[in-house]
Amino acid sequence: MTKMISTAAAMAGLALCIGTASAQTVGIATSNPGSLFHNIGTAVANAANEAGLNTTITPATSPNQFIPFLNSGGIEFGVANLQEVNYALTGEAWWTGNPNENLRIVAFLQPLVEGIFVRADSGITTLEQLRGQPMTDGFTAQNTILPQLDAFYSTAGMTREDMIPVSVASVTAGADAFMAGDAVGFIFAHGAGKVREADASVGGLRALGVADTSDAALAGARTHWPTAYFTTLPAGAAPGVLEDTVYIAFPQVVFTHANVSDDVVYALTRAMYEQADTMAQTFPPMAAFKPNDMRGDPGVGQFHPGALRFFEEAGLN
Repeated sequence: MTKMISTAAAMAGLALCIGTASAQTVGIATSNPGSLFHNIGTAVANAANEAGLNTTITPATSPNQFIPFLNSGGIEFGVANLQEVNYALTGEAWWTGNPNENLRIVAFLQPLVEGIFVRADSGITTLEQLRGQPMTDGFTAQNTILPQLDAFYSTAGMTREDMIPVSVASVTAGADAFMAGDAVGFIFAHGAGKVREADASVGGLRALGVADTSDAALAGARTHWPTAYFTTLPAGAAPGVLEDTVYIAFPQVVFTHANVSDDVVYALTRAMYEQADTMAQTFPPMAAFKPNDMRGDPGVGQFHPGALRFFEEAGLN
């Protein structure tokens, strides 16, 4: 059960913060409907609203499209994975030397666990069998996916050039291309609504895992995606997980702009901590969210002072 802060002083402080925060509507930028981040953003907004905030979500194709808007103060919060926030902060990778220096971390969520999905009846059971096959690629509106694909393929000693590229704009477009028969597989996060749609559409999926689970293979994957690690999902844990399988995972975060008020960030952070059950009811994979793990290692970034104020009150070190 989620720990609650129940001192009179803390409750009075929360009432003041919510009163201040609810005077305005705050937004959470997410990826498109069907994506994992849209599901998570909806769950976080529901938790915030349950706690008395006035919160809406605003979908975009991907975080690399909405991050500059958030960095400029156009919206208050966003949901993404830590690595793409790190790249945005420093201006590395697809940010081509243009840093988004106003980003601040609010809290860590449950990890994103990623698979490469094929039809269960395709006869494809390993990554190596994708060689020479048409696979979703390009991701012109979602730059973050290409290095994730490279990390996955590297565990089988392959690169994206070993497949026939089927160019798509985003992971949701990639799933649509797969369902249309244009590609034999697509990459997506476990638990997302689009994966369930594809599973029903083709009569069942198989989620391929990493080919080599050694430390050397992980080091190779991290040359493409530095925050990656390996994790095992048991059979039946999600659509396509037909046996115990090792996948690539990495941290996800809620983040904000440096100039969003401390009271608003404090109130959202506290709402997530205390409304974990609400988030899991909205989006069942969020049952993996652990409130006591919200203060993770932000890497090159830093936490917003409003989040730090709550962490200190909650005893999260």
